[in-house]
Amino acid sequence: MSQKISLVAQARHELKLAADAPSGRSAKTVYGGHEHALRQTVIGLLAGRDLEEHNNPGEATVHVISGHIRLRAGDVVWEGLPGDLLMVPPGRHAVEAVDDSAFLLTVVKQL
Repeated sequence: MSQKISLVAQARHELKLAADAPSGRSAKTVYGGHEHALRQTVIGLLAGRDLEEHNNPGEATVHVISGHIRLRAGDVVWEGLPGDLLMVPPGRHAVEAVDDSAFLLTVVKQL
């Protein structure tokens, strides 16, 4: 595995793949994975699409690379723009793309 990647280039790539996907999204784990405690995934999500409500598997953050997203937990909503780092709350949450967006999801699984 390479010791360096361009998150901006990976974000552009995921958005291109998302444009061709019926789900309107694409993702690639760029570091770690299911066999590690730390996992970092670049996700491309087209405007109007979402990651449906789901549980947080551990501590997590979302770093917005491009676009505009909304992170929802119940009635609470956080807006995310390029450069923003959102802390994912424990429990159920969802992510919605306001514009075509790409972000880095970082998760540390609870052991």
